[in-house]
Amino acid sequence: MSVPAFIDITEEDQASELRAYIKSKGAEISEENSEGGLHVDLAQIIEACDVCLKDEDKDVESVMNSIVSLLLILEAEKQEALIESLCEKLVKFREGDRPTLRMQLLSNLFHGMDENALVRYTVYCSLVKVAAACNAITFIPTELDQVRKWIVDWNLTTDKKHTLLRLVYEALVDCKKSEAAAKVMVELLGSYTEDNASQARVDAHRCIVRALKDPNTFLFDHLLALKPVRFLEGELIHDLLTIFVSAKLAAYVKFYQSNKDFIDSLGKYFRYLMRF
Repeated sequence: MSVPAFIDITEEDQASELRAYIKSKGAEISEENSEGGLHVDLAQIIEACDVCLKDEDKDVESVMNSIVSLLLILEAEKQEALIESLCEKLVKFREGDRPTLRMQLLSNLFHGMDENALVRYTVYCSLVKVAAACNAITFIPTELDQVRKWIVDWNLTTDKKHTLLRLVYEALVDCKKSEAAAKVMVELLGSYTEDNASQARVDAHRCIVRALKDPNTFLFDHLLALKPVRFLEGELIHDLLTIFVSAKLAAYVKFYQSNKDFIDSLGKYFRYLMRF
């Protein structure tokens, strides 16, 4: 993918131009390039680039894309820390918001990198966070097949795999994409083993509650087969799921009468069922 550049000059001159621009906007940064090389210059530029995001100047987009383009030509071993630093700024930035610009920058960075680069994980997670915050998850790829492919391509650890799936799930929920979110949560819970199922206790509980509350979901049998859900056997939430799977309304009424505080804690939907 082609990434826009600030100006068609050498990398050193480009860094110098960036320094001058950022300094003109009030950043505390020297206009002189460092003696440590491009990656040191970029570290200092990224540290001071907040002033650009706060500015409505028409050149801001080109300036920030220039930073991205310089990042992409660095050696892989020098990229990671700088990319993580830029991603952190783009996710946390709130003044003036600028969600469209932040999403565009993260997207340019993501698509400009080698497909198997592990640091793409960090960029993608950042993109999901920004998109979720401005209800724009529709504009980034979250299809389960694609996410599965990235998990393999990036050779993610188990923890990072769980983090990514959980992040996508929460973003889809926040943006009212309940059907897609449910599929991602099942994928997440299905990735746990007997050895680590206990670590998914919160996810399993959340999955059950949201599935039962979803008016478009009518089948819950598949949830009982998930290891983290099986780990909840003997708890009230598992008993409730079992009732929805195989019992009738009378069983639910009896359960409610014996566990009213628990049902009330789950929300008004479950109290509403008592009307039937």
